[in-house]
Amino acid sequence: MPINTQKYNQAAWNKEAKKQTEWSKPVSKEVINQAKQGHWSVPLMPEPLPEGWLPKSVKGLDVLCLASGGGQQAPIFAAAGAKVTVLDNSQEQLALDEMVGERDNLTIATKLGNMTDLSCFEDETFDIIFHPISNLYVEDIIPVWKEAYRVLRHNGTLLSSFYNPVVFVFDKNPEYREKGLLKPKFKLPYSDLKNLSEEERDNKIENGEPLCFGHSLSDQIAGQIQAGFLIAGFLENDHPSKRFLIDEFIPTFMATKAIKI
Repeated sequence: MPINTQKYNQAAWNKEAKKQTEWSKPVSKEVINQAKQGHWSVPLMPEPLPEGWLPKSVKGLDVLCLASGGGQQAPIFAAAGAKVTVLDNSQEQLALDEMVGERDNLTIATKLGNMTDLSCFEDETFDIIFHPISNLYVEDIIPVWKEAYRVLRHNGTLLSSFYNPVVFVFDKNPEYREKGLLKPKFKLPYSDLKNLSEEERDNKIENGEPLCFGHSLSDQIAGQIQAGFLIAGFLENDHPSKRFLIDEFIPTFMATKAIKI
């Protein structure tokens, strides 16, 4: 039976949020208090963003945290004075933003939805879209860029992060890592639905792990350009946890700053 990826990943991320894994750990009151005093940064990559990627002040700006639930980014923007909406596919991830909002007296609007469909928003609604690493959970990212372009105002900024797709190419058998071997196994674009064996896929589903998709750099970067964006910045960072052997050799986190011109 075909798998509804959106509904499946929704359930998987609801579980992740309840376990408060890496992307489901709400920021502390101390971080929020600092942001209220004008001392803030918002995590898009493992390292802080360079100067100029976000304005020094976001007071009064309309910010969309896209597929960015978890009580991490949206509350900081709100504490810094932005008018914040967070859209996420997981009710439990959104509940963490709502919890921080209630805890710290912040106004945060939450919307349950898919990052590929922003029809709940009018054209030119936002000044900034903040889209931390999450588009590996949808099969097609071209609609993400098109919708982001539509709902941004002119001269608005889209900040997005994603994995270097090379991480999806290699066999993840731990025996190869122990031997220091990289064995190419999968051709890009990658899909858990198509590239895993039936047994591997069933094990992942049985464990409730989100289904992942490795998108080409053409879709990640040229896709934004084709949607109408000007790429105004590009970053690479090392993965802080070095989960795969390839992480030892190249930066596997990437981010772009795109402007709606």
